[in-house]
Amino acid sequence: MSDDHNHEHGHHHDNELDPFAARVKALETILTEKGLIDPAAVDAIIDTYEHKIGPRNGARVVAKAWVDPEFAEWLKRDATAAIASLGYTGRQGEHMQAVFNAADTHNLIVCTLCSCYPWTVLGVPPTWYKAPPYRSQAVIDPRSVLAEFGLKLPEAIRVRVWDSTAELRYMVVPMRPVETDNLTEDELARLVTRDSMIGTGLPLRPGSLDPGALWPATDNEGGSGS
Repeated sequence: MSDDHNHEHGHHHDNELDPFAARVKALETILTEKGLIDPAAVDAIIDTYEHKIGPRNGARVVAKAWVDPEFAEWLKRDATAAIASLGYTGRQGEHMQAVFNAADTHNLIVCTLCSCYPWTVLGVPPTWYKAPPYRSQAVIDPRSVLAEFGLKLPEAIRVRVWDSTAELRYMVVPMRPVETDNLTEDELARLVTRDSMIGTGLPLRPGSLDPGALWPATDNEGGSGS
């Protein structure tokens, strides 16, 4: 079985600076020393995207898709419009496509050319997403990349890789965890992690901070990501 890679145009830990991040940090230092930017203002912007905008916005999109079949169909058909209907739109998120995990398919997002990422939905991209090892290995050997994140999939599960571009960005809609029928939409949103919407992780179990059980038996609806 071969893994799919949709090209529409090692993995680093978050606390490691890749060359691009190091250049950005150096530029920020120079601009700060010249008095051209205020570090506090930069930190406030980053905090807003990291904690107040995303990935909470994306989590709410996923939770609504879990509880509202009509919205889920709209999200599959026209993710840009469906996401915008919740008020989440803007720069870096104008053109979106949602890809749905299913019992036989797991989706993984990457940007091989640079680091295109839907900030308004998923927040600030993690350092490893921008790192060359992730961008190359996610296409060449996605299963090994997922394994580095602790996500080991059965061979029967197809891994489908989606390559974001400046024109089109993706988000993964993970499968709804089992035993969540009694949870509200807000409670479900708290189970959705950033990594589960990139494809390098799964949603949390209800009442737990641990990753959910891998591929539980469920009739949860979801497309193949085509």
